[in-house]
Amino acid sequence: MSFVHLHVHTEFSLLDGACRIKGLVKRVKELGQTAVAITDHGVMYGCVDFYKACQAEGIKPIIGCEVYVAPRTRFDRIHELDSDNRHLVLLCKNEEGYRNLSYMVSQANLEGFYGKPRIDLELLGERHEGLIALSACLGGEVPKKLLAGDYAGAKEHALMMQALMGEENYYLELQDHGIPAQQRVLEGLERLHKETGIPMVATNDAHYLTKEDAKYQDVLMCIQTGKTVDDPNRMQFETEEFYLKSREEMETWCKAFPEALDNTGRIAEQCNMTFQFGEHHLPEFQYPEGYDGDTLFKELCDQGFRKRYPEEPEGYRERLRYEMDMIRCMGFVDYFLIVADFVAYARSQHIPVGPGRGSAAGSMVSYCMEITDVDPMQYDLYFERFLNPERVTMPDIDMDFCYRRRGEIIDYVNRKYGSDHVAQIVTFGTMAARGVLRDVGRTLNFPYNEVDQLAKQVPSTLRITLDDALRMSKPLRERYEEDETVHNLIDTARAIEGMPRHASKHAAGVVITRRPVYDYVPLARNDESMVTQYVMTTLEELGLLKMDFLGLRNLTVLDDARQMICQREPEFDPDQIPDNDPKTFRMIASGHTAGVFQMESGGMTGVCVQMKPTSIEDLTAIIALYRPGPMESIPRFIACKTDPAQIRYLHPKLEPILAVTYGCIVYQEQVMMIFQQLAGYSLGGADMVRRAISKKKVKQIEEEREAFIYGDPEREIKGCIANGIPETTAKHIYDEIYDFANYAFNKAHAVCYAIVAYQTGYFKCHYPKEYMAALLTSVLDSSGKVAEYISECREMGIPLLPPDINESGSNFTVVEEGIRFGLVAVKGVGRGLVEQMVAEREAGGRFRTFQEFCDRMYDRDLNRRALENMIRCGAFDGLKKVRRSQLLKVLNPVMDGIAAARKRNLEGQVDLFGGLEQDAPAEEVPLPNLPEFTKAELLNMERETTGLYLSGHPMDEYRQQIQQARASKMGAIVGDFGQETGPEQFYDEQKVRLAGVVTGTKTKTTRNNALMAYVTLEDDTGSMELLVFSRTLSECGNYLSEGKAIIAEGKISARDEKAPQLLCDRIRPLREAGAVQPEEPPRKGILREAQKIYLRLSSLEHPAMKKIQQILVLFPGKQQIVVYCEDTKRRFGMPCLIHTSLVQELKELLGEENVVVK
Repeated sequence: MSFVHLHVHTEFSLLDGACRIKGLVKRVKELGQTAVAITDHGVMYGCVDFYKACQAEGIKPIIGCEVYVAPRTRFDRIHELDSDNRHLVLLCKNEEGYRNLSYMVSQANLEGFYGKPRIDLELLGERHEGLIALSACLGGEVPKKLLAGDYAGAKEHALMMQALMGEENYYLELQDHGIPAQQRVLEGLERLHKETGIPMVATNDAHYLTKEDAKYQDVLMCIQTGKTVDDPNRMQFETEEFYLKSREEMETWCKAFPEALDNTGRIAEQCNMTFQFGEHHLPEFQYPEGYDGDTLFKELCDQGFRKRYPEEPEGYRERLRYEMDMIRCMGFVDYFLIVADFVAYARSQHIPVGPGRGSAAGSMVSYCMEITDVDPMQYDLYFERFLNPERVTMPDIDMDFCYRRRGEIIDYVNRKYGSDHVAQIVTFGTMAARGVLRDVGRTLNFPYNEVDQLAKQVPSTLRITLDDALRMSKPLRERYEEDETVHNLIDTARAIEGMPRHASKHAAGVVITRRPVYDYVPLARNDESMVTQYVMTTLEELGLLKMDFLGLRNLTVLDDARQMICQREPEFDPDQIPDNDPKTFRMIASGHTAGVFQMESGGMTGVCVQMKPTSIEDLTAIIALYRPGPMESIPRFIACKTDPAQIRYLHPKLEPILAVTYGCIVYQEQVMMIFQQLAGYSLGGADMVRRAISKKKVKQIEEEREAFIYGDPEREIKGCIANGIPETTAKHIYDEIYDFANYAFNKAHAVCYAIVAYQTGYFKCHYPKEYMAALLTSVLDSSGKVAEYISECREMGIPLLPPDINESGSNFTVVEEGIRFGLVAVKGVGRGLVEQMVAEREAGGRFRTFQEFCDRMYDRDLNRRALENMIRCGAFDGLKKVRRSQLLKVLNPVMDGIAAARKRNLEGQVDLFGGLEQDAPAEEVPLPNLPEFTKAELLNMERETTGLYLSGHPMDEYRQQIQQARASKMGAIVGDFGQETGPEQFYDEQKVRLAGVVTGTKTKTTRNNALMAYVTLEDDTGSMELLVFSRTLSECGNYLSEGKAIIAEGKISARDEKAPQLLCDRIRPLREAGAVQPEEPPRKGILREAQKIYLRLSSLEHPAMKKIQQILVLFPGKQQIVVYCEDTKRRFGMPCLIHTSLVQELKELLGEENVVVK
């Protein structure tokens, strides 16, 4: 009988399995084996991919999992008792077994997780039907007991498992990888078999495909554990035998147990689990009383049609009926009712909903059911692009909601369908080309700089592989061919490239099921959310309802702005704004696009300036064209728009189709229209051709060329010639379609986003203060974006006012003079406190003095830290004749006085007549006569408490010098590299000059024992990190104190998923450019009261001495550090600035007992 591997770990064991699924199945076929199992550690992530790969190669797939079994119960979590889990291999015999395994794996992750996802014997007892169990590797319960010398306990457990699983469903698992412990276990298992009759089965616990792949498994485990391959204490396999062996190789150690090999085939024969693809499993929708699905669907569509099209234009009712019939025919009525229901809920709760997203906006049914807000007739959108009657697939309606309230929709769906019927969706981070080079470089102990340099030689192309990079990058190829160590690094990286690295949660995906989700797919937990273990595409293949509930920040911004506008214009209705406002389009065309949805990147702004859009159709085209590929058409599009004489049509019949895009093919819908109107295709057929072209199916493309030109009677396609179009012209048209259809964009989606872009532009143009205030509130978690939008406010002439206890609310708000900073942005000041303060202000009037504020807010959530930060950020500056220096001085006395007064009043002093005295107020604390802090100190306080400079910027005094130095704006660099399409103005390794204020410095010792510094530099648009290596640091280190204004020169360094940094070549103070150095803000952490630091060293030759001297370069000052040498009993001093960071570094370097500050 054929041998079958029943214990195999794939790449989905996540950094503990090097078997790629496709490679695994091919290797099984090469070995002449007919079946194989998947048994990843505690998860079933790869089961469907594995199943499909096996089916494609004619190999029988066996679905399983190596589960972890809790020592006691899955709910116990005492480390000493519950951290040592037992392994158990479970294999599915049928669909019942799959459902039970899916349930147990789900519960292991959702309620049994403790270091690992754990089931327990109680759960196994409830859900063992349809499963076969193997006793597992050395980590199994039986092998553990045998190794511990507890044969009786091993026998008892084995018999218990046999009784629980059924006689034919429990096997003793034999393994031999040349590990001494396994020999002892094999002896015990053989004895157990003889005494109990429990059958044996041989496995190899395969983690990689061939013996040569053992090194890749080692690298994966090092990546997982953060170790290097030369670390003797790393987690590693004891031998290189954990690979996919042939039967002959297995027989070398299993000759004494031939039935154990044959039993693998017998088990495989019993395992017949199959997945069903293409069957739809829509959740059950509860209809209102008196309705069924069809009557409710018809009523909603008819009501919506009367509302949307009160004049019933000719042909519109027919379009609606056609769509409704197609939806009924495809069986998707309930799908539309489900979507319409939760969208209606969102609207009823005043949760902002986007106008639409994707091809669903091409459906009149969606428009009439108020799922979308885009009229498909107005924009020539087609239903067949959304639902093609010639290719029936599940609809895909994705929705945009206010990002702040998106969770409410998910909560509603949970309540309506049941929390066990709703889950979010897993996604996997994979080891992409640059990232895998860095990962492998770390594990192989490569120098950081060398790996970084290699990674940067990989072109920044989407989804590029290392093979592609070696073809495209000559420097990388040369290093690969000439340097053996680099060759090994890249080959190792190629071996594991693309494997999943970690599981995470899809940003928007939600699945809703008819039965509990675990009946269809296993579940896991991610960030406290319940997620499926299968990715979105797999769920769709299994016929489950998948929805994208996306949070769109701009919808929140528009709604926040609307609420502020309504405070002064109660009748304002954003649904009534015109869609052709010339002033809005002039603003966009002039390049004032900061904060305008989809239009604010440098490249998009440039296109707007050149194209000068005058309609939503123009904005739609910009969104569709500004992508790799179609960007090449932008010059032609602009030329034709600005000079209509340049527009050319290959045939007059193209004009009504392409006029809206000035003769250019831009949209997929235009491609469909050309096939329909020129060649006589049905729209469904036209969409099939469009798909074939976009997927580059050459054979089908050439077949369709013939049909397009000459017709196809079998499909009732007339062809262009029969429609009066000359053959040569038809060929030219098809060639142009072929060139453009590959890049043509979904117009329905582009229109949806163009509408949002226009709305944001309209708000910014006509309600600039309200819109910018809402925009600033939306980016409070990004100081770079806040700085960018504050700069835009200044350009618009809108003053940004600091926080004020009598005018600020939680968020940025509009006041007559400009935009007032929101108090929630102040560190340590929570939203609850601000809301209480606003309520108190509305009930009792404005706060007149600091003490009155403290007294009125004392019994609320006010604490001293919040109060101090409110003083430091300037929130009390609006009170008459107060200085921040005075308020900080009296803060504690005032709060102590109020506390004492509250205590006295609480004690209820009784007067002689038995009555209670009235509450006595706290005694007024006079403000001391203190000078205000310097301007620089005030700015520094603002930055420390809000992350921003509010009343000015330290760079204000250097404007002229910065201009002369032609320094690049840091916000522009960071923003450019942050674009999804990649940078446009700047590039990696570009030489630039930055000017700013040092706001932080950290030092680090490199592997070469040299000192380097990470320096945070900030200008008024943003901040960047500077990497200053030892040579530059030794020359310029004394300029890197916090608060210093400097010019830094060097090269941009852009690493994967990290903000760009500057590799510094030169640093100099701004005063060298002729500026008068302004007063420096105090450096946070300076110990002014400290006189000296005393260090104790064994001698001047102490290895730390050199580093101490290097560190002191970063802390120049006039205070003293005294070094005492134990060998000579002598002392000597060095100047420094005594700072907490310096003291901490010295203590880490020498030990706390050798550093004293006095």
